[in-house]
Amino acid sequence: MPLEIDKLRYPIGKFIKPTHIDADTLAVWIDSIKKFPERLKNEISRLTPAEFQKSYRPDGWTITQLVNHCADSHINSFVRFKLALTEDNPTIKPYMEDRWAALADSKAFPVASALKIIEGIHERWGHLLESLSDADLERTYIHPESGDQLELKTTIGIYAWHCNHHLAHIINAKTSK
Repeated sequence: MPLEIDKLRYPIGKFIKPTHIDADTLAVWIDSIKKFPERLKNEISRLTPAEFQKSYRPDGWTITQLVNHCADSHINSFVRFKLALTEDNPTIKPYMEDRWAALADSKAFPVASALKIIEGIHERWGHLLESLSDADLERTYIHPESGDQLELKTTIGIYAWHCNHHLAHIINAKTSK
C-alpha cells in the first residue's frame, strides 16, 4: 500500500535537480510556470461544485484545496524570489501548508479568487523570470526547515514541477470515485 500511496502523492515523481541547468531547461521551466494558469483553468472549468470536493487520494486535499494551495504557495514563492533578488542569501519564512489548506479560505471557499491570484502572480512572475541575468539565477536563499541554500535557477525548476505535480493531482481527482 505505501508504494501505491506514494504513486498517488507523486504522480509525476519527485523533483530531481538536473546536474546541469542550461538555458533550454530554464526556458521550458519558465514556460511551464507561465502557462500554469491557463492549464489549470482548462482542467477545472467544467467541474460541478461536488466535483471540486473530490480528492486525488485517500486523506488527500480536494480540488478546491489544491487550487487554493497553489495560490498560497505561488504567492510565497514569488516573495522568496524577490527576497533573493534584493537581499544577500536571505533566510525565507516557511509556512505550514497543511494548516493553510485546512483554513476556511482554502478548504471550502470557491476557487475564483485563487484563480485571479494565480493569474496575476504568474503574469508578473513569468515576466520577472524572463528578465533574470545569469548572475540573478545564481542568487540564493536559505530554507530554514532543511537548511538548504537554494539557487533561484533550481527554484524555477521546483516550481515548474510544483505546477505540473498539482495539475496531475487535479486530473487524478477528477477521475477518482
